[in-house]
Amino acid sequence: MSRGALRPGIAYGDTPERSADREGRLDRAIRSLVGRVEQRHRVRAARRTEFVRCVDDLSASLRGQPDARLRAQAQDLRHRLVVQGLADPLIPHAFALVRETARRTLGMAHFEVQLESGWVMIQGMLAEMETGEGKTLSATLPACTAALAGIPVHVISANDYLVERDAEEMRPVYEALGLSVGVVTDREKDPTPRRAAYACDVTYATAQQLAFDYLRDGLQQRRGRRRAPVRLGGLGSSESPAEPSPALLLRGLCFAIVDEADSVLIDEARTPLVLSSSAGKSDRRKLYRRALRLARSLERGADFRVDRKARTTELTERGHERLEELTKPLSGIWTGPRRREEWVTRALTALFLYERDRHYLVRDDRIEIIDQSTGRVSADRSWEGGLHQLIELKEGCPVTSERETLARISYQQFFRRYLRLGGMTGTAREVTGELWSAYRLYTQSISTRLPSRRRDHGTRVFATQAAKWGAVVERVGAALRRGRPVLVGTWSVEASEHLSTLLERHGLPHRVLNARHDAEEAGIVAQAGQPGRITVATRMAGRGTDIRLAPGLAERGGLHVIATQRSDARRIDRQLLGRCGRQGDPGSHEAIYSLEDEPVALRFPAGMLGWIGRLGRNGGPIPKRLGEWLTSLPQGSEERRHARMRRSLIDLEEFLGDLLAFSGPGE
Repeated sequence: MSRGALRPGIAYGDTPERSADREGRLDRAIRSLVGRVEQRHRVRAARRTEFVRCVDDLSASLRGQPDARLRAQAQDLRHRLVVQGLADPLIPHAFALVRETARRTLGMAHFEVQLESGWVMIQGMLAEMETGEGKTLSATLPACTAALAGIPVHVISANDYLVERDAEEMRPVYEALGLSVGVVTDREKDPTPRRAAYACDVTYATAQQLAFDYLRDGLQQRRGRRRAPVRLGGLGSSESPAEPSPALLLRGLCFAIVDEADSVLIDEARTPLVLSSSAGKSDRRKLYRRALRLARSLERGADFRVDRKARTTELTERGHERLEELTKPLSGIWTGPRRREEWVTRALTALFLYERDRHYLVRDDRIEIIDQSTGRVSADRSWEGGLHQLIELKEGCPVTSERETLARISYQQFFRRYLRLGGMTGTAREVTGELWSAYRLYTQSISTRLPSRRRDHGTRVFATQAAKWGAVVERVGAALRRGRPVLVGTWSVEASEHLSTLLERHGLPHRVLNARHDAEEAGIVAQAGQPGRITVATRMAGRGTDIRLAPGLAERGGLHVIATQRSDARRIDRQLLGRCGRQGDPGSHEAIYSLEDEPVALRFPAGMLGWIGRLGRNGGPIPKRLGEWLTSLPQGSEERRHARMRRSLIDLEEFLGDLLAFSGPGE
């Protein structure tokens, strides 16, 4: 792999980015083993305590200096960083300067844990910080330091709201140091302001916006220059490379700081990013309608089987015969067994495996896909191979045309092309091996500034979902009577709206946050710490926004969090439960599950679960240890299975990329 070291103004080449690498399984296994050993060594050699002590001493020397003197020091340090690059002796000076600037402009000086986190990120590693420890402010330390060295910095947030919020809140720090800040969101489609935003010293954007603009640049190069080298100018260098093409948006992939890194780099990375246009094919609505009609003519169990766990549909031997009989009068593709079975199987998938309010929403006569990792609507995404059109017909929506792929990339491929990659998240320890394997990204845990006061009320498992929801409503009501705020985590739009109906029936006022209300996401979550506030949220909607307790609520016990379904990974559960007890605040959490929840029902025989359910007396929970075993036993294997699946998707994406002969900037 061509690394392109981060030195004064960045290494030169056709573009500042790493070249794509291809590895076999043996290569990955060796790198994973070496990475574990090297990470242990780097953690021991980090000496973060000495670094923090050095920054503290330098900060004290800056405290009484006038603003003019501080600006002069910033200019001097900028020159030294451009000349020497991110040299270790200069980083404490930069951190101290940023810390003092933040104290004067924002009234907030970085805590020691934030200094540690910033050091981890500037070294190209991932910092695991607990929720509420101040990740937004921490990011200014590596971002300002790299930007002062002439390195273009991308700070990546979870959604457009957080991009705009974080950029505006931190803007005074950057501008006081003479740095420019750009913002890229989905609302601004015009390439001119987007290009200007990327030309700033620090650019805030979502991963999706960055990746798609990168694809657009690659497509522009391929069309206009037939892969002719494009040299990017500036980047803090004393040399003068040729000016970049005015058609390009990005200035290369130099240094990225990823907030909620496990969500972006692990969870959302499963889905390929596809740049497409209308295929211009002939009208295929008759084909879709015929496929759905034939699928509905088949009998479940006798003609086809549905495996919800593997998410597959399969025709039985009788189904093959029945389909042949049904298509005898037809012509065209229906005369060929392989093509007709392919389309009917796809129609069965649309009918039985993709559920409304779970996998997609119907809004304004459009099918909008719900991201299964985040619970948010994925804007402008569509399923391929006619599946999207089949679901549109199933729901009675206008049928859109199929899309033709122009370029595609996965987040794994995209982020591996940054010269340096850092990040922060509250939940990374379960996927440290995968982060290293996919991104060569080390992880270091940062201690909390104050001791945790979070209380765990344990797990209760009921025989039926009706009993589970009854217990949830009871617990919400009990917390409300004490004036405590409550956050209830559900797993789908359908579940959140069912709980909402029950809460209304019991006269419990609340707010619902799911894919239907994604535009209000951050605002709803930001108010979830008010007295008596009940918030029902799907998945980890609202992630990236702190839930701050209103005055007086600490004495009442703080925020109470209730999880209502086990996820496939402990990390996802910790994301929800970690919303309470931020920065030493009191808080509590509990889990209330049922044997009818999908993760449990798919793993165990129905007869076994029915027998176990009878152990709960008078509709109460089943024995505690048995319930916890049933809901937590497969966690490790599920995480490993998902890791293997994501690795396979990486390989598939790379193979498809080769077939499409797509070349990103600089290849």
